[in-house]
Amino acid sequence: MSAPRRGAPSATSTDLQPGRVVAAHGRHCLVETPDGERRICHPRGKKNPVVVGDAVLWQTSGDEGSIERVEPRRNLFYRQDELRTKSFAANLDQVLVLLAADPEFSERQLARALIAAEAEGIAVLVVLNKQDLQPTFERAWERLAPYRRMGVSVLPLCLNANAEHGLDTLQQRLDGRVTLVLGPSGVGKSTLVNRLVPHASALTGEISRALNSGKHTTTSTTWYWTDSRRHTALIDSPGFQEFGLNHIEPTQLAACMPDLRATLGSCRFYNCTHLHEPGCGVRAHVQEAGMAVVDDPLAIDANRYRIYGELFAELSDKRSY
Repeated sequence: MSAPRRGAPSATSTDLQPGRVVAAHGRHCLVETPDGERRICHPRGKKNPVVVGDAVLWQTSGDEGSIERVEPRRNLFYRQDELRTKSFAANLDQVLVLLAADPEFSERQLARALIAAEAEGIAVLVVLNKQDLQPTFERAWERLAPYRRMGVSVLPLCLNANAEHGLDTLQQRLDGRVTLVLGPSGVGKSTLVNRLVPHASALTGEISRALNSGKHTTTSTTWYWTDSRRHTALIDSPGFQEFGLNHIEPTQLAACMPDLRATLGSCRFYNCTHLHEPGCGVRAHVQEAGMAVVDDPLAIDANRYRIYGELFAELSDKRSY
């Protein structure tokens, strides 16, 4: 437990109440109690150690509260920008990556999301929206074939009001879970969240006013309940976060990519980087671009292998500073 502020009474175990962080902005957090009450709280100390999804112990401090302790996390997600890596969501059951037939999605961004989830042991559900856009959808669906082959769940979706389908199947996959929803601009993420949480926009406004974040609301991660029983939750994070992978060693990267991991253990050298060494068991299974995968159940898509090389170089460069 952090040291109390000077002049503030120490909290005893009987003073502390359990809660969950459902929104955070700067030094302000919104904590929800087990009975559904929400209160603005502030973490002790100069740093803000809490993220959305954290289970915390807090105590009343006037009209607000102070967070005294963050309970151990089951998992933790990081995002990064040009300057730093920062944690932003914890205690997830799964990650939903929403893509669309148009705009064309980035496989590098998708790979980073999958690796970040794999490193934390979190299940991933990839959803491809705009099924009504043919033949664009079929081309996008085919690009996801390597992911389906390696065991990633991929669902089709159409949120067009005139031809909606796939939402019921998706809701079944969300039921009873805490799901972080991610997706780049233009894929229909706001539409999806509003379909699943009809009051999301109003709730976001309330949280904005409560945390005094105003125009910054769109940059904050927010927890929504999709049902009155508070049984199923969505965590909405704006944009498509550039996932922070700096906590992963370059030599651990292949083990976080299921298609590469399936071929590990047969390399000539125990410290093989799978980039240039002779006798590499991974490189032997890389499928040339454009070739049909018919005779190698361990085939590695050429694009996926290229992304592996790029990320290996990125993580190695970070450690050379």
